Amino acid sequence: KKAAFVIGSGILFLAAFGNSLTWHLQKFWGASGDFWQNQWSKLHSRFEGHDQALFYLGTMLVPTVVFWGTNALLLFVDIMAKPSFITKYRIQQDKNNPVDPAKLRHALKTVLFNHMCISGPMVVAAYHLMSYRGQPCGPELPTFHWALLELTGFVIIEEIMFYYSHRLFHQPSLYKTFHKQHHEWTAPIGIVCIYAHPLEHVISNMLPVAIGPVILGSHISTTCLWYCLALVSTTVSHCGYHLPLLPSPEFHDFHHLRFNQCYGVLGILDRLHGTDSKFRQTKQYERHTLLTSLTPLTESIPDEPKKGL
Repeated sequence: KKAAFVIGSGILFLAAFGNSLTWHLQKFWGASGDFWQNQWSKLHSRFEGHDQALFYLGTMLVPTVVFWGTNALLLFVDIMAKPSFITKYRIQQDKNNPVDPAKLRHALKTVLFNHMCISGPMVVAAYHLMSYRGQPCGPELPTFHWALLELTGFVIIEEIMFYYSHRLFHQPSLYKTFHKQHHEWTAPIGIVCIYAHPLEHVISNMLPVAIGPVILGSHISTTCLWYCLALVSTTVSHCGYHLPLLPSPEFHDFHHLRFNQCYGVLGILDRLHGTDSKFRQTKQYERHTLLTSLTPLTESIPDEPKKGL
């Protein structure tokens, strides 16, 4: 009931003030609107009659480059334990310094399988469902106003579906069979964001992200942007580093450390259900903020000295 009330209030708030907010944003963004429409028109004309290929380019190739490009940089740091100006931001400072090569190779095999053999076919299915509803590769880009509302809807859908599916996989019978694999990494690194049992990858990783554009019948431009944002977001949440000017990964890192806290993405449903109560009593919670300086939060907000030392 609390979750329905808060989410419903948020939707009403967006409905009431969305026009005013997005009018100002549209005015700010409008100067580049023609530029992007012209670029899209050129690309659309090149793929005329091949909408399926264009859709896969935007929903498979582009997100794949973003995902592996981001994780390649993180893997370099994880494997080499260098440079020090990045490793000093490690959340669990005594872990993955450097990462265990054998454990990493094992994880990469599962990640590659999930990415190619599960995510790929699900995107194909998404194309056919979206084509049934309309034209995901239409010649006109969505307005900034509509794209912003869609992204907001995607975030809400993902928060609801991920929280409850993730919490379901923590039920003892399902945890042992499926979700325990993901929690082999008590100190996660970026690439293990999709290191999971195939069934969990379908239900808890892919569906919460893919279902939003299908429900709203979104344009490929918004869908591509959303897939990229979702992949970067989950990578940052698992990366193990609290870096300046990036979203805080403390919330999900604590979940890997303690298992029974912090199930969601945004933390809204965790607060409503009380599944972040222990987290809010920790130093990790104090550090769960945007880092705007070059001083690691483990230095500015250090752990309490261990008893007896």
